[in-house]
Amino acid sequence: MFWKFDLHTTSHIDTLLEKEDVTLTEVMDEDDVLQECKAQNHKLVDFLLRPQCMEDLVTFITQEPSTDVEEKVKYKYPNISCELLTSDVSQINDRLGEDEKLLMKLYGFLQNEPPLNPLLASFFSKVLSILIGRKPEQIVDFLRKQEDFVDLMIKHIGTSAIMDLLLRMLTCIEPQQLRQDVLNWLNEEKVIQRLVDMVQSSQDEDRHSNASQSLCEIIRLSRDQMFQVQGCSEPDPLLATLEKYETVEQLLSNIFDKEKNESAIVSVIQILLTLFETRRPAFEGHMECAPGMSHPSFSVNHSILEAVRPRLKDFHQLLLEPPKKNVMKTTWGVLDPPVGNTRLNVVRLVASLLQSNTQSINTELINLNTLGVILDMYFKYIWNNFLHIQVEICTAMILAMPPAPTDIQPDTEQEHARESILIKHLFQKCQFIQRIIDAWSSNEKEQAEGGRRRGYMGHLTRIANSIVHNCDKGPNGPQIQQLISSKDLSAEDREKWEAFISGQLADTNKRNTVDLVNTHHIHSSSDDEVDFKDSGFHQDSSLQQVRPKHRHNIPFDRISDINFSLNTNESANIALFEARCNEKIQQFEDAGSDEEDIWDQKDVTFAPEAQRRPRSAKHTCRHKNILLWTANFDDIPMDTAAWSASPATSNSETGWADFSNFTPVSPKDPLRCNSPVAMETSIETLDPLGVNTPMQPEGEMYKCASEEETTCSEQRSITETVINGSMKETVSLTVDAKTETAVFKRFANHIHTKMTLQTCAK
Repeated sequence: MFWKFDLHTTSHIDTLLEKEDVTLTEVMDEDDVLQECKAQNHKLVDFLLRPQCMEDLVTFITQEPSTDVEEKVKYKYPNISCELLTSDVSQINDRLGEDEKLLMKLYGFLQNEPPLNPLLASFFSKVLSILIGRKPEQIVDFLRKQEDFVDLMIKHIGTSAIMDLLLRMLTCIEPQQLRQDVLNWLNEEKVIQRLVDMVQSSQDEDRHSNASQSLCEIIRLSRDQMFQVQGCSEPDPLLATLEKYETVEQLLSNIFDKEKNESAIVSVIQILLTLFETRRPAFEGHMECAPGMSHPSFSVNHSILEAVRPRLKDFHQLLLEPPKKNVMKTTWGVLDPPVGNTRLNVVRLVASLLQSNTQSINTELINLNTLGVILDMYFKYIWNNFLHIQVEICTAMILAMPPAPTDIQPDTEQEHARESILIKHLFQKCQFIQRIIDAWSSNEKEQAEGGRRRGYMGHLTRIANSIVHNCDKGPNGPQIQQLISSKDLSAEDREKWEAFISGQLADTNKRNTVDLVNTHHIHSSSDDEVDFKDSGFHQDSSLQQVRPKHRHNIPFDRISDINFSLNTNESANIALFEARCNEKIQQFEDAGSDEEDIWDQKDVTFAPEAQRRPRSAKHTCRHKNILLWTANFDDIPMDTAAWSASPATSNSETGWADFSNFTPVSPKDPLRCNSPVAMETSIETLDPLGVNTPMQPEGEMYKCASEEETTCSEQRSITETVINGSMKETVSLTVDAKTETAVFKRFANHIHTKMTLQTCAK
């Protein structure tokens, strides 16, 4: 092992710290200072714990660096100081958390005027956050003594690092009782009300966004915490304050009673949407509610709905007169005005309000005809899929939700059908059926004239299917059937609807149900090749797939019509498979085989010439002009002369080719190599070591002799030196036209290999 040889290297920091006048910056200039600190190098930790060093470290992260410093190293020392202070070394945490002078110096960063340096703010937040996690009692006690702490946090809420620090105080403090004390303290300091005041038109957009995000996270964290902690009798005071009627009313007053500001409006709507979230906790378990308690995360607080209801008219007005937006030019036309973030979020708010299924809210939406305005936007902005999905959610909830409890008209007859006032409003006042038919017909007309398929058609298809489904199987089926068959829908429109659902809608559903077995036709048909430049493709918002504008001969069959016939009798195949496996594996399992194991390691010995068994390899050839070889492997000294050529076997005895017509190579003609790879070779005389051989230019290409060449010499030799790893070999090929043989010799490691090449006649 390496420790036997004492290979451990001493850090240069140890040597540096032995100097009496070493400075903090010199130590921080060392590349491994952070590694040594996290490894709790005793000399380094003791040096950093010096009062002056600790004070300098805090100074680096709380004071602006000098403007004279080069920009690329301007924040070098502040960054290293932050990493040293947050290296989670217990001695450093203890010294910083228990020294009030250092804490006051650190706290002084908050007392700077806004805006704070975002990088230094992140250093400050990181250091204070680790102290909150490691020394919660001391840090909470220190912060509670600072009367302006909450004021300063709210003042700098526009800096994201300060917002993160506030949320850290709500999540990272343990034990639970201490966390509850912090929540009570922050609630007494009216942190919720102060954050609400930040969301108004007089504040900048950063404060709007961070204050809104802080309030949303407080809501989610508080609701999740109620499920995580069992047996806690005290409610979350911050969540209770947020859900109060007065708090929600103040939020709405900030955006409606003052100058309209899109950033503030969107931020408030985000807070309301979070309050309306009827979601499960973000973790598994703890789903059962304690006896006598209801799940606040599963229902909307009634006080929130009561505060929103009087302001529905203001939200409705935002749909009609949103904040001023510039004209937007798009690839297909001009949007004047565009939908805008404000109106899109108002539609999202309406969808959340509908999900609460509250009588007072439903009635107010009907009186304002908010659903009608939303449908107008749906059909006007044909390419805004963000809007389309929200409208689809609204209509789907209206069609599928049972009537609100107070939607039931008082009637003594028990068989009186329950009716939804929203469905009645949608079909009668909003003319839901007629608008779907008209939009579909208008789209087909435009497509027939060469226009594009409208962007809302996918959602419109699903809306129409939702009507058909809920009419047949939904809880409001009888009411929907009655509205379609009543006199409120003209006979002509009723006939159009029936023809639509049995014709165009059914055809669309059939095309949308792609037969997976025949999808290869889509890719193989040449008729389906469409140029993307002519906008022939449109992304269907409902199917999320790209379709060609013109479909030719593409088979679309319902998957439900496919019948599969499976033969489960596989016994014959299994038996055949096992027999075949046994046949192949038998050769490996034959214990009585005399065949030697080729993988066994054996000592190699060379027998005398008389005892040596000649080892040869011969191959039979069926085609003309193919070289066959016979190889003999013998041990000879390196300086042995060339072996004599082996005599050719009689053609009549073995079927070997007759070499009488063999045409030798002329010394003036180069050989042509029929190898596909060009080799670097040299023409040499027969010299085994190649020492006395005159070298020819490298890279010369040789040609094999053709049948037309008549000039010949008795013998021609080619010698080449090959390097194989660390071993060098010399190979030689000698062609003797007189004896009709070719001799191949190889010299390496004192082994001489001779191969006699012969030509197969056929």
